[in-house]
Amino acid sequence: MDRFQAMTTFIRVVDTGSFSAAARQMNVGQPAVSKIVAQLEERLGVRLLTRTTRGLSPTEAGQRFYDHAGLSLMEADEADLAARGAGKGLTGQLRISAATTFARLHVVPKLPAFLAEHPDLNLEVILDDRVIDMVREGIDVSLRMGALPDSTATARKLAAGRRSVLATPAYLARAGTPQTPAELAGHEAVVYTHYETPIWTFQGAAGGEASVAVGGRLRVSAAEGVRAAVLADIGLTVASDWMFSPELESGAVVRVLENWALPPLDLWALFPTGRLASTKARSFAEFMLAAMRG
Repeated sequence: MDRFQAMTTFIRVVDTGSFSAAARQMNVGQPAVSKIVAQLEERLGVRLLTRTTRGLSPTEAGQRFYDHAGLSLMEADEADLAARGAGKGLTGQLRISAATTFARLHVVPKLPAFLAEHPDLNLEVILDDRVIDMVREGIDVSLRMGALPDSTATARKLAAGRRSVLATPAYLARAGTPQTPAELAGHEAVVYTHYETPIWTFQGAAGGEASVAVGGRLRVSAAEGVRAAVLADIGLTVASDWMFSPELESGAVVRVLENWALPPLDLWALFPTGRLASTKARSFAEFMLAAMRG
């Protein structure tokens, strides 16, 4: 039995909660995964897994094995990198998750440089606006914006993005340009339900705070839909400048109420809870930190 393969397989089974999910992640058949775990239990002479209503979970012995196996695999990866030298680059596979629009505009265009730096590394990018279970999905590093979904997660702040009230010149020509936050109540607002509520709170350049409950007939759950609605001149929205960076540069979308500030939107690199971040995950976070500063 290949001990490293057995440890990797067992960790995947525990993380995903089932043989079938682990098999899908590893691109092998479920019987092969079951056989490896059975052989591992036979070699160790203990039961490592027990079945519950939520799937498979580790026994006490299984949890101890899981913890030590994870550290062993991490140390093996570090040893490989140390032997090759930093100039040889990273190897294997790195699974990244990010919000769809942010990844399309600000992550994927930067990947050629990262891939060129690490020619032996394969990337899998999972695009989803939802906050996903990193452990269950086998994600090494997740790029997320806004408040952290789990205060216990290991996270690194990469950047803070400006948020603005944005609209097309055509919409403003039709509906007028608001001069104060209070005037937003009379405008069509496209609300991004993933981050925003219908109440927008501003800080004035001269001090003071203003909150306004915006109206509008369109609420959208994905950033791509918000972009499409604003670019179709349906209404104005509050969004990070990241979401509309090409249009802000070209003038297809403009900022309004620039004397009033909204809280910034933070960008984070999240690593699986309870795990040491791998060298590959840390390297990608460092790469994105430098890229966002640039």
